[in-house]
Amino acid sequence: MRIPSFIYLYDSGKTESLNLNEISQYLKNIFKKSKIQIRDDIITCYLSNFFFKEREKVIDNLANQMTKIKVREIEIKNTVFEPLQGEIEYEKKRLSESGNKSFGILYDGFELMTILSKLIAKEESDFSYCHIVFTNQLFSTWDEGDLRYHARVSVYGFPSVISTTGIVEAPAKPREFYLKKQLWIDIYTLKEEFRGRFIDYDDLRMTEVMKGYVLQAIFYHITGNPFCKDKNCRLYNAHWQEEVIQAQLNKNSEYCKKHQKIIKQFGTENFKNEYI
Repeated sequence: MRIPSFIYLYDSGKTESLNLNEISQYLKNIFKKSKIQIRDDIITCYLSNFFFKEREKVIDNLANQMTKIKVREIEIKNTVFEPLQGEIEYEKKRLSESGNKSFGILYDGFELMTILSKLIAKEESDFSYCHIVFTNQLFSTWDEGDLRYHARVSVYGFPSVISTTGIVEAPAKPREFYLKKQLWIDIYTLKEEFRGRFIDYDDLRMTEVMKGYVLQAIFYHITGNPFCKDKNCRLYNAHWQEEVIQAQLNKNSEYCKKHQKIIKQFGTENFKNEYI
C-alpha cells in the first residue's frame, strides 16, 4: 500500500455541474506529493493512439463489448444474448462522439470497469497510478443478498468508475417520495416538493458531493477499504439520498476523526499504514 504518484481524472461524464478543476485542486491540497491531472474522456484518450481506419475497427470492437454488458433482466445474472445490429450501431455512435449519453441503458459495473481497464496504457498500469473515470453511464452490480442488480454510484478498482447519473438514480429518494409516486403524482411535482432532499441532474451540489466519492476511490486504491461506518464521514457508503447529503454536505468536519488523521498524513512522509 502506498500513495499513488499520479492521480488521473477522466472527464467522460461531460456534466456541466461537475467541476473537475475544483476536484483536482481539492486533491492537490491533500496529496501534495502526487501529480493530479485532468484528462479527456477515456475512450477519446485511447482512440487517439490509432489512425482513422484502425480507429473504426477499435470502435466496432468496443461497441460489441458494450452491448454485451447491458443488464437485460434485473433479476437474472449474466444474461447471455446476441446483440441486435441496432444496439451495436447505437454504441458505435455513442463511442464516436465524445459526450454522448447512454439514455435508459443499464450496464454491469464490474464488466464496464474491465473494458475500461484495457484502455489504460501499459506503462500506467502499476499502482503508482490511480485512474478515476467519471461517466454519465448508469451501471449496476449484482447483489447476492436479494439476487438482483442494483444501480450504483461507483465501482472501485483499476480504474475506479464514478457515475454522475448514478448519483441521481442509485441512492433511494425519501420514502415519502415513493409513497406519493404510487398515488400517480407526476414526477415534476414530486421533485419540486422534495427539492433539496436528493441530488438531481445538473445539481449545483454535484462537485461537492463527488469530492467524497473521489476520496473513496483513492482510499480503495491505497488500502482496499474505501468506506467508513460513520454517517457523517465522506467515506460513508450511502444507500439513501439523504445519507449522501448528510455525509457529503451537512457537517462541520468532512471526515471522522480516524480518517481525518489519515488524510492529514497522506501528503507527508509520516503516512503510516497502521492507521488504516
